[in-house]
Amino acid sequence: MIELKYSLVIEATRDADFFGFYSPDLEGFTGVGHSIEDCVYKAKWGMLEHVDALKERGLPVPPENKNPKIVVQNEEKLSAA
Repeated sequence: MIELKYSLVIEATRDADFFGFYSPDLEGFTGVGHSIEDCVYKAKWGMLEHVDALKERGLPVPPENKNPKIVVQNEEKLSAA
C-alpha cells in the first residue's frame, strides 16, 4: 500500500549514489535520496512538512491524490534551448 498522499516521481541520476524526486501533484516539492527506499521515506515526511508550510503561509494546498503513483525513471535531460 502506498502511504503517500500525492504521486511521486523518482529519477535515477548519473551518480549511482543519488536519486532525485518530486511530486507532480505538489508544486515546489523536491528532494534527494540515496536509494529508492530513501526517497519514498523522505517524500512521505517531506510532503507533510511541505503541506504544513503552505498552510502556514496561507497558500493553496492541492487536494490529496486518491490514487497516488510512484514512478521510477531515468532523470529527464533538459534541452539546450
